[in-house]
Amino acid sequence: MTGPAPRPAPGDPRAARPRARRRAALRAAGAERPLAEVGVAALVRRAGVGRATFYVHYDGLEALAVDACADVVREAVDALHAWRGRPDPVHAPPALRDFFDGLVPHAALYRELLAPGGGGPLGRVLHRDLRARSLAERELAGAADAPLVASAVAATFAGVLADWLHGLLDAAPAEVADQVWQLLVALHMSR
Repeated sequence: MTGPAPRPAPGDPRAARPRARRRAALRAAGAERPLAEVGVAALVRRAGVGRATFYVHYDGLEALAVDACADVVREAVDALHAWRGRPDPVHAPPALRDFFDGLVPHAALYRELLAPGGGGPLGRVLHRDLRARSLAERELAGAADAPLVASAVAATFAGVLADWLHGLLDAAPAEVADQVWQLLVALHMSR
């Protein structure tokens, strides 16, 4: 008698391909209609994976949506830290401008996961990851009030991003990138 087959390790390509298909199917479906109108059955058909397998990895579509949009969180964190030396206090780094430009095609999906003010499931992930990166960098530099400034940076960026996606800020992607960059530079310089 044999036991169950071992599950592939997280970095195993056998696990990565179905995950990528689920994520791509969700992003494509989210571009076509609101997440509330996307069904698990149609999504797994589109992804070419089984429904049972879906529920092994996710407790619902929102969990998959946050996972599918996790790359945007990593891109945001990387874009905010893509400069070295003294930052230009007026113009955002090109990576941050590219980040805002790249949001436009999937803005509807991001709006569903990121509430105005920066809340929602994607907002929580963004805040957590950005705060952790900012805190680590400020502590490494020996900056004063590292936890306070890291929290302010994360909250400011998540809030501005969410409000822009929801149309509460009227600005082109490059313009909002410069504006949020100016706020973040001011926060870093204030302490």
